[in-house]
Amino acid sequence: GEIDSYTDVERETARYANFLIGLRLKTGDRVAVQIEKSPQAVFVYLACLRAGLCYLPLNNAYQQGEIRYFLGDAKPAVALCSPQNLTWFSPLCDEAEVPDVFTVDQNGNGSFADAARSSSTEFATATSKPDDLAVIIYTSGTTGRSKGAMVTHGNLTSNAQVLCDAWNITAHDTLIHALPIFHIHGLFVALNTTLLSGAKLIFHRKFDAYAVIAALPRATTLMGVPTFYTRLLAEPTFTRDACNSMRLFVSGSAPLLLDTFNEFRERTGYTILERYGMSEAGMICSNPYDGERRGGTVGKPLPGVTLRIAGGATGGIEIKGANVFSGYWRMPEKTAEEFTVDGYFKTGDIGTIDNEGYVCIVGRAKDLIISGGFNVYPKEIELVLDAIPGV
Repeated sequence: GEIDSYTDVERETARYANFLIGLRLKTGDRVAVQIEKSPQAVFVYLACLRAGLCYLPLNNAYQQGEIRYFLGDAKPAVALCSPQNLTWFSPLCDEAEVPDVFTVDQNGNGSFADAARSSSTEFATATSKPDDLAVIIYTSGTTGRSKGAMVTHGNLTSNAQVLCDAWNITAHDTLIHALPIFHIHGLFVALNTTLLSGAKLIFHRKFDAYAVIAALPRATTLMGVPTFYTRLLAEPTFTRDACNSMRLFVSGSAPLLLDTFNEFRERTGYTILERYGMSEAGMICSNPYDGERRGGTVGKPLPGVTLRIAGGATGGIEIKGANVFSGYWRMPEKTAEEFTVDGYFKTGDIGTIDNEGYVCIVGRAKDLIISGGFNVYPKEIELVLDAIPGV
């Protein structure tokens, strides 16, 4: 159903927080969630933050093997799953000794909503310190097993405040939210900035180009991944006129091709604002809201973020700031490895920074190809392939 006001959010998140605390959960206990996107799924996230619990979102695509690992590693006190997955999800929870399992369907109904229905709509939000754990986000685990990035309340707050300032997000904005909410783009960048500024949200279960185009006249901002923009450009009804009420289009989570950047500008008159972040640090860089947005770059380090390139003009991107996570869950050695002696986090991305401060990402350190003693970055090969007609 429609959520009409922040009063509704306040009441429903209080109900959920009361219910979770009633299960005898303690500060920092994990609440693992693999459910469909719905307003109620957002309320579970907010209830965890309000109650001083740790929210643990899990990708909806994860199957039994991955879920077994995450439950065993995070040892959650409560787990929520989609009703259709309960038959396999529940035994995995038994195996990992998760005391309580509930269901939430795509409309927000299920055993969790039923159980929480009679809880009070008043809840005194727990006081969390900046260093307190708020969320564990498992990184995709391209190298070895997936790691749980421990994101603090301070990380979330500082990053949302910086982005609201950087992108001029205010209560007058209306964001089209068509991203998933199990990773940081949809969960932190889109939601936290909206909530912090008191803006409006048009909530789409998934990205559908027709539905987004239909919503544009009621909106001011859209946050998307590059495929959102290529799909919009494939629709003849996506015109300059359709974008009349819009203020800002943001792209992230993957590199935006220069072709898409240029074609979007030609079609709409708007310049996509590309930014760069990661699970371990929230948003790191952004093209300017006022000022030149350069295609092929991720802009400049955000206020409060110190960024350097290690080892020459092209090298590992290292960062420091209030946005940087507190470490990997139950992996002190791995955490120590990923930070420099002087406290910078090694992102694992390879990049350059020009004399005006614009950062370009050329690849991942792990993807580097050494051929005949030369360093070859996949991005260089991709650019050559992109230039071939028909590719």
